[in-house]
This record gives sequence, C-alpha cells and structure tokens, in this order.
Amino acid sequence: MSLWWWLLVAVVLSYLTKLLGYLVPAKVLANPRMSRVAGTLTIGLLASLTVVNAAASGTSVVLDARIGALLAAGIALWFKAPFLVVVMAGAAAAAGLRLLGWP
Repeated sequence: MSLWWWLLVAVVLSYLTKLLGYLVPAKVLANPRMSRVAGTLTIGLLASLTVVNAAASGTSVVLDARIGALLAAGIALWFKAPFLVVVMAGAAAAAGLRLLGWP
C-alpha cells in the first residue's frame, strides 16, 4: 500500500471516531463520573504532549532550555499566576538560558 492509502484510512477512521461521539446518548454524557473522566483525560493528554514537546527532539531525549522554560512555567502555575504570566515566565526562562549558553 502506498502512503496515500494509509492517509485515506486514517482520515476515515478519524471521521468515524468523531461520528461515534455524536451517537453517544445524552444520558451517558450527563453522568458526573463521565464528566470527571473526560476532564482527567484532557489534563493527562495535555500534560503528556507538553512533556514530549519539551524533552524530545526527533527520536532522542534532549535536555535544553525548553526544560528550564517548563520548570519556570510550572513554578508560575504553582503560584496560581494568570496564563499570560505563565507563558511569559516560560519564554523569559528559555531566552535567559539560551543567552547564558544553554543549548
């Protein structure tokens, strides 16, 4: 199979998954447990994507200024800073570490 066939299969599976979400009965979605599970899955997915993007370069693990930015943003979140302050703290930490020669 060529790459285009695999792309078509991925598109069809993605569409069917989206369609399946619309077919879930409202009674199931109204369950408080389902709301907690959906919220927890969202947080877990976002956290895993953040860590992978901060510590990976290609197929290897790299410790560079992105780790410092993630740490600074985490500290800002710990102190319950607004989102814009969290982003600015991370960007400033990455810029500072790169200015100091950190890779």
